[in-house]
Amino acid sequence: MTVSVILAGKGREVVTIEPGASLADAVHLLAEKRIGAALILGADRRIAGIISERDIVRVLAERGAAALDEPVSRTMTRKVETCGENEAVATIMERMTAGKFRHMPVIAQGRLIGVVSIGDIVKHRVHEMERESVAMRDYIMTA
Repeated sequence: MTVSVILAGKGREVVTIEPGASLADAVHLLAEKRIGAALILGADRRIAGIISERDIVRVLAERGAAALDEPVSRTMTRKVETCGENEAVATIMERMTAGKFRHMPVIAQGRLIGVVSIGDIVKHRVHEMERESVAMRDYIMTA
């Protein structure tokens, strides 16, 4: 299975925030959308970074509530791993596990076309296993 299968099921909406927005704005955005991360796009609409719940918790522990007034660009993760929609889900899962991150932007022809999370991958893998199980039961019943 490839990343494109996941995007076909979940959609290609990407939640973004400006680099100058406050960390408090990012907190509200994540809560409102019920998501764990948002991408930060630069002036050229290219990925400048990603801000996740983990980033926010870490900076609050380090600098306290005053960090909420700082721009997200100060807290965001700048080195963002990306993937293509034709990459195998198993490969993406390995990269996410090894890198200890849970969200990966999907790029096609230099353009942002979606985001997959570890939750999306697990959900699709569970569905895949359920389909395999049903197929195996059906095979055994007819054998």
